[in-house]
Amino acid sequence: MRAISANLNGIRSAANKGFFDWLATTGADVVALQELKAQEADLSELMRAPHGYTGFFHYAEKKGYSGVGIYSKRAPDEVIIGLGVEEFDLEGRYIELRFGKLSVISVYLPSGSSSDERQQAKFRFLDVFEPHLLALEQSGRDILLMGDWNIAHREIDLKNWKGNLKNSGFLPEERAWIGKVFGELGFVDTWRTLYPDAPGYTWWSNRGQAYAKDVGWRIDYQIATPALAATATSASIYKDVKFSDHAPLITDYDYPF
Repeated sequence: MRAISANLNGIRSAANKGFFDWLATTGADVVALQELKAQEADLSELMRAPHGYTGFFHYAEKKGYSGVGIYSKRAPDEVIIGLGVEEFDLEGRYIELRFGKLSVISVYLPSGSSSDERQQAKFRFLDVFEPHLLALEQSGRDILLMGDWNIAHREIDLKNWKGNLKNSGFLPEERAWIGKVFGELGFVDTWRTLYPDAPGYTWWSNRGQAYAKDVGWRIDYQIATPALAATATSASIYKDVKFSDHAPLITDYDYPF
């Protein structure tokens, strides 16, 4: 099973930059998208069902904002849209496809960088997402959570960690929360398990020359339950073409799909 997670920072923008041409070459089985910044009426036929995939989406109510989706080569048994929490379901942040015992999830956690108000919303999301994660872990299913978590876990996960200790995305509370996901809740960070010493940046600020100088953050993850995570064989970050301020994260699993 080849899985890709990609924050598109606008599906229409990414399409114009060649995302769908690239997607056709990847051989991916499932593709998790974040930040669609589009409603259903905005999507072309290519965006809905590209290259033999079927798309499933959770749109934000607000136009040009948030939104997640999953492309799959195989028809799911069940589609779950939203977390059942109105504040965040209106923002289009969660979609889960079920295939037998496997759940594939695309999630987009709030960013708190624009204001204290949004940081407080982010903390509220963490509070409601934690019991949901626990329920997933205890379900006995194989879970693959892909997406933009807007949190860097450790110092290795961002270039300028010393300068970001008081900034959203690397706050002590956020780092402790995602540490709990990888500890107490029992999920596995597949990139860090495969490559303990490789930074693995997936996002670069548009300020300065962050991308050119590789001053990045690793905030896009593929996180899995232990049995599924143990089948991960390799991962890579695609930077040959820049579709977004994030780069696609590709992981291969020795897992039937």
